[in-house]
Amino acid sequence: MAGETLQVYFLGTAGALPTITRNPPCIMVRRGSDTLLFDCGEGGQQQMMRARTGFLVDAIFITHWHADHFLGVLGLVQTMSFNGRTEPLVIYGPEGVYEFVEHTRQLGKTRLGFDLQPVRLSPGSTVRFDGYQVEAFATCHGMPSLGYVLREDGRPGRFNREKAIALGIPPGPLFGHLQRGETVTVDHEGKEVTVTPDQVMGRARPGRTVIYSGDTRPLHHGPLDGLEDADLLIHDATFDDAERERASEVFHSSAGEAGEAAAALGAHALALVHISSRYTSTANHIQDARKKFEGEVIAPPDLTMVEIPFRE
Repeated sequence: MAGETLQVYFLGTAGALPTITRNPPCIMVRRGSDTLLFDCGEGGQQQMMRARTGFLVDAIFITHWHADHFLGVLGLVQTMSFNGRTEPLVIYGPEGVYEFVEHTRQLGKTRLGFDLQPVRLSPGSTVRFDGYQVEAFATCHGMPSLGYVLREDGRPGRFNREKAIALGIPPGPLFGHLQRGETVTVDHEGKEVTVTPDQVMGRARPGRTVIYSGDTRPLHHGPLDGLEDADLLIHDATFDDAERERASEVFHSSAGEAGEAAAALGAHALALVHISSRYTSTANHIQDARKKFEGEVIAPPDLTMVEIPFRE
């Protein structure tokens, strides 16, 4: 796992209406060889072309059934079929996902070359992948809606090579056994010596975590369990703080509220998304968020890619 990349592509960062520079919501996460989409607004496949990511998507997670978050799926699956895809595509989402997938099949009129598999999620649902999982949590948007946490499995501690040698383990394959959590036995100075992983491995280290809020009131207004200590929090910031009251009325967040959420959750970095089409600049959004959150704050333009490093 030490070599697995974790990249976030901001393919669409607009609010409900697209602008000349921003497409509707679409976040791509590449973790190792896996590619996941979180929401897929109108024009998502064109943004994938512009970002040169290709169309090898392993799963799609939809936060809720407002059209700006799913219209891009219809065209994307047609393109995948034209390109010869045969492996099934799982579409995860809240209540309504079965109806959405059935409508998608019917609207295309032509039979897809692969199967669409809907899976309904609810708060607390977990989807396992190799080395990580995606967890659904409840959001506040005035309708059934979910946010998602991509959480890697923990990593082993650092291997103490010098200590292993001192205990009689010769450099070579046995090092790998210990790093994989296996106990090894060797003949050392005429004695049989057994060495356990805890003797030569440091404290376990956490994997990386990315949170995507979807459209919502500030996340810290709800339960915090499982949302703390993210490497990157991608949070609704539809309005700047001058429209904080408006944000509350329509179940969105202001940039300052997103900053408050990042601080309350102990996030390490904050990305502001779902920017209303009324704004031509996000300078005020960033300023408002920084008043509440001391970590890194970005309002990424479309097609920005951010790589999440390991903390150590």
